[in-house]
Amino acid sequence: MPQQLLPNYYPNSIFSVFSFLGFMACMIPLPWHLEAWNTGMFLFMAWTGLGCLILFINSIVWHHNAMNWSPVWCDITSRYIVGLSFAIPATCLAITRRLYHITAIRIPASKVDNRRAIFVDIAIGLGIPFLGMVIQYIPQGHRFNIFEDIGCWPYTYDTTLCVAFVYLPPIILFLISGVYAVLGIRSFWKSRTDIDEILSGMGHRNLTPSRYIRLLCFSSLGVLIIILFELYNLGLNFHSGNVQPWTGWRATHTDFQRVDQFPAIIWKSQSFFVTPLEGARWTVVGSTFLFFVFFSFADEAIKKYRSALRAVSTNIGLSTDTSDTPLTSSTLSSSTVSLKVGVKPSLPPIAMTSPDHVIDISAIRPRSRTALACPSNEFTDIEMPPLARTNVYQIV
Repeated sequence: MPQQLLPNYYPNSIFSVFSFLGFMACMIPLPWHLEAWNTGMFLFMAWTGLGCLILFINSIVWHHNAMNWSPVWCDITSRYIVGLSFAIPATCLAITRRLYHITAIRIPASKVDNRRAIFVDIAIGLGIPFLGMVIQYIPQGHRFNIFEDIGCWPYTYDTTLCVAFVYLPPIILFLISGVYAVLGIRSFWKSRTDIDEILSGMGHRNLTPSRYIRLLCFSSLGVLIIILFELYNLGLNFHSGNVQPWTGWRATHTDFQRVDQFPAIIWKSQSFFVTPLEGARWTVVGSTFLFFVFFSFADEAIKKYRSALRAVSTNIGLSTDTSDTPLTSSTLSSSTVSLKVGVKPSLPPIAMTSPDHVIDISAIRPRSRTALACPSNEFTDIEMPPLARTNVYQIV
């Protein structure tokens, strides 16, 4: 595509870089949330992380082309993108609902209750998106579209049935999540004085008050941002006048196997294409970075990073132990040698002589392994009486 035709449009490589970073931001801490049985957060990270990977691959494969390279891949990924539009509000609903029940219903949770809560979160975070994939097939006009620099994308025929089955359900899910978020903030504020006892008594020892607040703020802010985009997208469809009345299954699915291909010069020059497409794929990437901001700088995350770094360093033969810092002196020359000295602590300062130097050394602090820096290479080890511990001596 000639660059001069679209001088104000950003390079596609920028999205490729950010989508891959979003994938890594979700995949690295994914096992930690699974270990804590934070089902809603785990499902959110899995959906958005895999979505970033798919969008990254598509942006590479269809860079500067709109060829139908792999129809099966496009069938799978376009269907996944449909499920992703339902998964983000569904997982936010699972998170806010769980947080509200933790502080509002103050009944100690048994193993059966925790297992039931996990099953409910899975039903919300997986069941609703898969149901959305099935429902979207009703107003699906043809197989899929291919946009240059974006890749495979699902196509939905804009009818009144499409509004009811595809556009409104995510908005409704976000609204319910917002209600739970407000109720969760209210119940947390009422219980702020004894929140530690509530969380431990409910059997959520991995959920600290700081993590509770971050989860609640993350889900609330995500709901607010994405619902504004969904409402704008819905208003754009009505304002453009593309919403048509439903005329039946046969009329909607005529020539269903068709694949429409759009060069960048066409879709990037029309706001009706640019706003929904770019907004939808950047929403996925932005969700992962919103997660990164809220959870990647917490104390528990930093501890996990240190543990992972220590494990990697051990495997490659490096040591991360910095407890024994070597003695340094700015007054010593670069040609120094180490002398092992063992002296009783009660002995007076020792004077060591060489043909050209007289050096006084005095004890500064005991250490298990010591070295004395001396500006002459003519010294050898000095044998002293055996001691229970060894002292370090510094040149005066």
